[in-house]
Amino acid sequence: MNATSFRSIRLLAAGFALAAGAASAQDTLKIGEINSYKALPQNLVPYRQGWLLAQDEINAAGGLLGRKMETIFRDDNANPGDAVRMAEELLTREKVDVLSGVTLSHVGVALTDFAKQKKVFFLATGPLSDKVVWDNGNRYTYRLRSGTYALAASVVPEAAKLKKKRWALIYPNYEYGQAAVAAFKENLKKVQPDVEFVTEQSPPLGKIDAGAIAQAIADAKPDAIFNVLFGSDLTKFAREGKNRGLFTGRDVVSLLTGEPEYLDPLKDDAPDGWIVTGYPYANIDTPEHKAFLAAYQKKYNDYPRLNSVVGYASAKALAAGIQKAGSTETEKLVAAFRGLEFLSPFGPVVFRPQDNQSTLGIFVGRTALKDGKGVMPAGTYVDGSKLQPSEDLIRKLRNAS
Repeated sequence: MNATSFRSIRLLAAGFALAAGAASAQDTLKIGEINSYKALPQNLVPYRQGWLLAQDEINAAGGLLGRKMETIFRDDNANPGDAVRMAEELLTREKVDVLSGVTLSHVGVALTDFAKQKKVFFLATGPLSDKVVWDNGNRYTYRLRSGTYALAASVVPEAAKLKKKRWALIYPNYEYGQAAVAAFKENLKKVQPDVEFVTEQSPPLGKIDAGAIAQAIADAKPDAIFNVLFGSDLTKFAREGKNRGLFTGRDVVSLLTGEPEYLDPLKDDAPDGWIVTGYPYANIDTPEHKAFLAAYQKKYNDYPRLNSVVGYASAKALAAGIQKAGSTETEKLVAAFRGLEFLSPFGPVVFRPQDNQSTLGIFVGRTALKDGKGVMPAGTYVDGSKLQPSEDLIRKLRNAS
C-alpha cells in the first residue's frame, strides 16, 4: 500500500467516525438538568430516581420526536452564580435542547432571569418562591411544583376548623419562610377575622437555637402553632418542643412536614397529630399513583418520596410539551406549554396560561407514629388550581416584572 492510499483510508475512516458522531447526536434529545444534588441529597436522590424512571418509560415508548431522551445532570452547589454558569455550559458546550431543574428558591429566581435574558425555555421543577412565576415571571419560564402561597393556603381550612384564636408563628428568616407566613396570616384572617398572632420566631436558616425558640413560644402562651421550619431546623425544633412539652395540648399546623424526606430523619421523635402538607404515598388510591408506586418500588426497591414524584412528573411534563410542540425550539415550546395538560402520579395537571404555573396539587393530612417512625397515613388532595390568589393580583405581579 502506498502513502497516498493509506492517507485516503485514514480520511475515509475519519469521515465515517464524524458521520457516526453526528448521527448519534441527532438520535439523542438532550435535557440539561440543574439542581442542588450535593446540598440536598435527601431531596434530590429521590428526585433524580423519579426523573430517570420517567425517562426509561419515555424511551421505552419510542423517545421524543423519534430520538432518545438523555438528561445531563449538573450540580449548582446551592449557589445562583454557579447555576447560571452551569446553564451557560449546558447550552454552549453540551448543546442541550431544553433547560430544567432547581429546588432552592434563590437559585430558581436566578435561572428564571437567565431564561428571560437568553430567551431560552426553562422548566423550573421545584423552587417554592412564587417570584419564579409572579414577580419575576416571564414567558420563557414554567413551574411544576406548587409554590409558597399555595402551600400556606392549602392548610388554612384545617387551621380555621380548630377555632384557635392565639397563634404562634415560626419560620426560617428568608424569602420562603417570610412569604409562607404572610400568606397564612392573610388567608386565615379572611375566614377568622378575630385571630391573633402572639409571637413570631424567625431564626436564620440552619442556625436555630431550638431551646430558646421553644421557650419563647411557650412564654407567649399560644393556642396553636404555625410552623414553616424544615430539614435540620425542623428536626431540632420538633425534638426540643417534644422534650419540653410545648406541643402538649396545642395544635400544630406545619408545611412540608408530612413529606418522608423530613419525617424519616425524626424517627420516633416525629410529631404525632400535626396538620401537615406531605405525601401519604402508601394510601393514594388512584390508578396513576398505583402504577407509579409499583414501577418505582420495582426499579429501586424503595418507597418514593415527594421529590420522586416531582422528578418523575417534571420529565413527563417535558415529554408532553416537546411532543405537542413537535420541536425543541424555544418559541414552539413556549406556545405548547400554554395550557398544556399531562398525566402525573397525582392525576391530570395543566399549566395555567395566566402565570405558567402547573396545577399539581398538595396533600393535607395529619402525622402519626407507626413502628417507631413518623408517617402521614392519609391525606386530602387539593388541586393546585384552587390554591391561587386572585387573577387581578397575578396579572399585576406579572405586569410589574
